[in-house]
Amino acid sequence: MPGFEQFILEPSKSDDTEIALKWKEANHDYEFGPHQLTDGVLRFITLLVLLLQPEEDQPKLIGLDGPEVGLHPRVLELLSDLVIAASNDVQVIVATQSSELLDYFDPSSVLVAERKGGATEFKNLDVKKLEPWLEKYSLGELWERNYFGGGLDS
Repeated sequence: MPGFEQFILEPSKSDDTEIALKWKEANHDYEFGPHQLTDGVLRFITLLVLLLQPEEDQPKLIGLDGPEVGLHPRVLELLSDLVIAASNDVQVIVATQSSELLDYFDPSSVLVAERKGGATEFKNLDVKKLEPWLEKYSLGELWERNYFGGGLDS
């Protein structure tokens, strides 16, 4: 949201238990509504609200399926930082098809899911085995090459 200055959160005129989301751009007085935001921006705002809740309000488990969908690639690092920070207080599980997002996580925190014999198997990455490969390739590149499974050929 280039030019974003601040959110304006006001109780809804029709229901004071709801909050209307508006926002302002820097150097402008006009208030924009959520209908003027892209799907990706709305999605990211939702992720921010979820991941930045005070610890006492957070659920015990947060599951995110494809949180990168619709987001600008430059936002993925910030998203991964938010996920990692939230995981200090709650269990966070992220399912992704994004090699770019995967690059922002430590291999020791990655589980690979594969379907075998009608069941889903999960395995930790062998970090020692990956170390020499990670000198030349990113974690996402190795996943794209199906080096540690979880790909279409698995």
